[in-house]
Amino acid sequence: MKIVIQRVKSASVSIDRDVVSKISQGLLLLVGVEDADTEFDLDYAVRKITQMRIFSDSNDKMNLSVQDIKGEILSISQFTLYAETKKGNRPSFSAAGQPDFAQQMYEKFDKKLTQIVPTQAGVFGADMQVELINDGPVTIILDTKEARHG
Repeated sequence: MKIVIQRVKSASVSIDRDVVSKISQGLLLLVGVEDADTEFDLDYAVRKITQMRIFSDSNDKMNLSVQDIKGEILSISQFTLYAETKKGNRPSFSAAGQPDFAQQMYEKFDKKLTQIVPTQAGVFGADMQVELINDGPVTIILDTKEARHG
């Protein structure tokens, strides 16, 4: 899994101008799945994201997690994180997970997150408009393949 983690003051996702989900302070996640992903990837990503200390404490040090601040998560599926751009000018997305598998993994991921932190989601495969106020900005990329290979 590749996940772009953005610390936000607020975020929302809309489809055809209708707000589907929104959060206040917390994390906006752009989530990409590949066919090699397993339960290990899901559990690793959930643990890292919910425990990652990227919110400021009273001394303005990044020392608090989304759990510590009682924040929320907005999770958006994003197959384009697996874009391959080496050849030509049109990205290839062949490294992205097959849609049925990716949707299953994405929904499992969101369910696991919800058990720890209030989590909202976009609609898998939909044309979505995402709005956010990035806080910092703080943007981190998590690739579970790195943990899988040691």
